[in-house]
Amino acid sequence: MGDRENQILLVFDGDCPFCQMCVNAGRRVLPYMPAVRAWQFLDLDAVGLTREEVATSVRLVGPRGLHAHGARAIALMLALQPHPWWRAAGRVMLTPPVSWLAEAAYRLVARYRHLIPVPASMSSD
Repeated sequence: MGDRENQILLVFDGDCPFCQMCVNAGRRVLPYMPAVRAWQFLDLDAVGLTREEVATSVRLVGPRGLHAHGARAIALMLALQPHPWWRAAGRVMLTPPVSWLAEAAYRLVARYRHLIPVPASMSSD
């Protein structure tokens, strides 16, 4: 991946075991993973985010005004992958009506993420 992609940052809730499990899964299965930081250990002002934004959903920030959240952030991350199948999945997720369904599913999971049981071995790789 080029320099542009290396400047992309995925910001997630580091206090959420389910969120950590998802980040760990991404690191294991995706060929390209942007820089990843828990918002609790990040200078939010420096990356143009607020506590309210990061408390509600994952954020993808980067060059040229890239600022996405929720299902769109995940879809864009998939669309950046070098493998055509991952890219295709990301593009499909960005296209209505799939994008609407993906966002609805994301919102449901985000709302109840703290209730989702996560094996201890899966939340801390």
